[in-house]
Amino acid sequence: MNPNELTIEQVQDILRAERYICDRSLATVVYLSLIMGKPLLLEGEAGVGKTEIAKVLSKVLNAKLIRLQCYEGLDANTALYEWNYPKQMLRIKLEEVEHGDKETVETEIFTQDYLIKRPLLEAIQTDGAGPPVLLIDEIDRADMEFEAFLLEVLSDFQITIPEIGTIAAKHRPYVFLTSNRTREIHDALKRRCLYHWIEYPSFEKEYEIITTKFPEVEGNMAKQICAFMQKVRQMNFYKRPGVAETLDWASALIALNRRELDDKTVVETMGCVFKYREDLHHLREQVEGKQLNLEALLRMSPELLS
Repeated sequence: MNPNELTIEQVQDILRAERYICDRSLATVVYLSLIMGKPLLLEGEAGVGKTEIAKVLSKVLNAKLIRLQCYEGLDANTALYEWNYPKQMLRIKLEEVEHGDKETVETEIFTQDYLIKRPLLEAIQTDGAGPPVLLIDEIDRADMEFEAFLLEVLSDFQITIPEIGTIAAKHRPYVFLTSNRTREIHDALKRRCLYHWIEYPSFEKEYEIITTKFPEVEGNMAKQICAFMQKVRQMNFYKRPGVAETLDWASALIALNRRELDDKTVVETMGCVFKYREDLHHLREQVEGKQLNLEALLRMSPELLS
């Protein structure tokens, strides 16, 4: 699929066809990223669908997905390339045995045959017919030094390997960066990207997400799930649940053959929604004390979905 032949509406429809529900503002910035060839930085709370959009786009574009998972201490060598030292040493030993000379081969072992490609080099030097999708996930977890290293890569999409020279991308990859905002991303990196903040979904959007992902969930229970999630995101929990937790919960309720929510089911299945002991304890208190009343929440559901 050629992104240049798409419209914003088609991007939105294509994502929806793959069960990714997005509003027009997100579809617009995705469209612009594909057309302009600029990286897209997606920020938002954990579980709102930042990583998923790159996965879905790689599928609809029929492009290879290359993922770089960031973490503290990630360095350029780990993200870019490494030399295959065991293979190089084996070649030197074989040369010594066969010809008794290892000096000549030392100039031959620093070629691309002895390179181990890491995600960034793989994205630049892909063998595919078209550009790959490069996902740089949770960039906020990486050190600022690595963030600075990315500036050149994202600007020119080329790298210089001292022993080989400069390698430029034949096909400029579609780049998506995600951040949970555990720290601020530097302005220099943001300037090289388009930007979008993904909010928690509205009741209507979350209802559509659930019923699209799980058509077997009956409408009444889907409304209960959405009303519950909307309410707890407004409450004082250490970690508010995202859409990923909503889908986990819906999947668990399907596995338990539940057709309606009740206090007992909510308390028993809250390990799908909250992942901290303090939040689980607080939730149990709220349900048992009727501060979270499921019947009242259901009455809050928009009439248009009744």
